[in-house]
Amino acid sequence: MRIHPPEQALDLALLNPWQRGFPLLPEPFAAIGAPLGLGAAEVLAHYARLQREGTLSRIGAVFAPGAGGASLLAAMAVPPERLEAVAASVSSHAGVNHNYEREHTTNLWFVATGRDDAQVEQLLRKIEADTGLPVLRLPMLRPYRIDTGFDLRASQSQATGATHWAATPLQPHEQPLAALAEHGLPLTERPYDLWAGQLGQSVDAVLAQLQRWLTQRTLARFGVVVRHHELGYTANAMTVFDVPDSAVDACGEALAQVPGVTLAYQRARAPGWRYNLYCMVHGRDRQAVRATVAQATAQAGLASRPQALLFSLRRFKQTGARRFAHLAPSNSIAASA
Repeated sequence: MRIHPPEQALDLALLNPWQRGFPLLPEPFAAIGAPLGLGAAEVLAHYARLQREGTLSRIGAVFAPGAGGASLLAAMAVPPERLEAVAASVSSHAGVNHNYEREHTTNLWFVATGRDDAQVEQLLRKIEADTGLPVLRLPMLRPYRIDTGFDLRASQSQATGATHWAATPLQPHEQPLAALAEHGLPLTERPYDLWAGQLGQSVDAVLAQLQRWLTQRTLARFGVVVRHHELGYTANAMTVFDVPDSAVDACGEALAQVPGVTLAYQRARAPGWRYNLYCMVHGRDRQAVRATVAQATAQAGLASRPQALLFSLRRFKQTGARRFAHLAPSNSIAASA
């Protein structure tokens, strides 16, 4: 008789170590289950449960910035009495993959994605026309740290390190696989076989391409993508700073070295929005988040800079990016999602 870990420990064992380095093997779920005394079918059943419960978003690709497609952080100042209706309208667009209320007069924040800048701009203009409200366009100018795959046993991320633009942007012939990878692996014993069949390639070719992307840093990571809120990280705050352009790189690079900072990047300023440096911290409570923000602000020499702290209040939508969905094979799951 096999003795399995308690369910909570098993959930952690299936999620935590596989946020990176997910097996690029024909039968990945069998490889994950072997050290736990589980067969592939049992592992798949657990992942399916975690996905139903909302803890697991998907198992797939997180592409580095600049790998392809287009995305933009956008924000709106919505009258409080209209917020839910406007948020629902924004969330209804397939190109919107994150949509949050934050504590600020500029209170609705979302990410718009598309195949190119023109498609993203078309989406933003549609939102403006539908709502009668202006949208701030805040494109990223430079990433310093983008990594929400952290140790789930800790109260917040302890990792540090810089994020760079993709060293090798995707070529057109690579993008159909990218569409499948960003959508996520099907929960079946030989998932890469399905991708290979949809692409008309061999399984070895698919696995080799994924490994190449990781080696080239086109992929930031390939593996489990979790929903932090459902795992107890219920507090997150975006801190924005107004920094002279001549100093922003030094400050951003310093933020990237502070444990607990999951996102740090420079973004373009916008009319009526003076801030150009952004820092995100996820934690289990507000007090811990505030402490990390204070530490990061001090360590990066930002204490005297104009700044604002925007805690997340409500999550209206959270899905994976769909920058390559239009290039998915016509017979794929991704094409119909």
